[in-house]
Amino acid sequence: MINVSIVVPIFNEHESIPHLEKWIRAVMEKHKFRYEIIMVDDGSDDGSWKVIESLVELNPQVKGIKFRRNYGKSAALNTGFQEAKGEVVVTMDADLQDSPEEVPELYKMIMEEELDLVSGWKKERHDPLSKTIPSKFFNRITRWVSGIQLNDFNCGLKAYKNAVVKSIEVYGEMHRYVPVIAKWAGFKKIGEKVVQHQERKFGEGKFNGWYRGVKGLLDLASILFVGKFGKRPMHFFGPFGGLMFMLGFFSAGYIGISKLYRLSQGMQARLVVENPFFYIALTSMVIGTMLFLGGFLAELISRTSVDRNNYLIEKVIGNGDAIRKI
Repeated sequence: MINVSIVVPIFNEHESIPHLEKWIRAVMEKHKFRYEIIMVDDGSDDGSWKVIESLVELNPQVKGIKFRRNYGKSAALNTGFQEAKGEVVVTMDADLQDSPEEVPELYKMIMEEELDLVSGWKKERHDPLSKTIPSKFFNRITRWVSGIQLNDFNCGLKAYKNAVVKSIEVYGEMHRYVPVIAKWAGFKKIGEKVVQHQERKFGEGKFNGWYRGVKGLLDLASILFVGKFGKRPMHFFGPFGGLMFMLGFFSAGYIGISKLYRLSQGMQARLVVENPFFYIALTSMVIGTMLFLGGFLAELISRTSVDRNNYLIEKVIGNGDAIRKI
């Protein structure tokens, strides 16, 4: 049984990879861990793959996976998760800013405290303001929206129970929101550990600027919507569609009844189509109908989906079987 799987997404980090492998190997051997290092080359063009090939020959615990092109960090992590065999799966960046010295304590927190996930917190960072300020802003937004009280969703150093990484899918810019994905999948025992953040020794950062934060917020909205309404979209679209339609319907009815009343009293009444509120009411009814039909179609798609009943089961008991815990 492998104790720890360390998944390292790599993009143009040929200078730091040998140092990282040596550092990880020293820590693993010191603590007598049975381990594997899964290095996922995300379409590097700087010779990183050749370095990985040499490390595979040097250390049989190293496994290399190479993408044909750059797909992004989320794709690299998702592929590494599929290959991981360890009881605990640890992710870290390849730039030497995450310390392998943290792995034993992360492993201990997962195994002894029975946590599903432990996220690192880079309390003291060695990054430029162009990276730290947006990071603080988006961490605050994510805490508020998700309800998960973590200080650093962006930290690449995280540890997971194996069952967690086998039960989730990471894509787009969602690598920073794995705790949110895990929570929606039913893994709610989430912890946090202050970790040491190293200064970058080689190359330049790959994830600077506000643009990545905007994409991240869009992915966060997607995660929250799919997690809550993915199997029952009508519960989201139906109420809004029904409300919009009823507002428009009763507004149009009020306009028509008002005209009939004025006519019955011998008063002058303008044409309904000359009343601007009539068109607002009509638009509201059209939007409400579209929302309702959108929810209805989404519900049909959801109910015919191949994974419509793909629910995660934590335990199975009875019928002569021993208790199985995931």
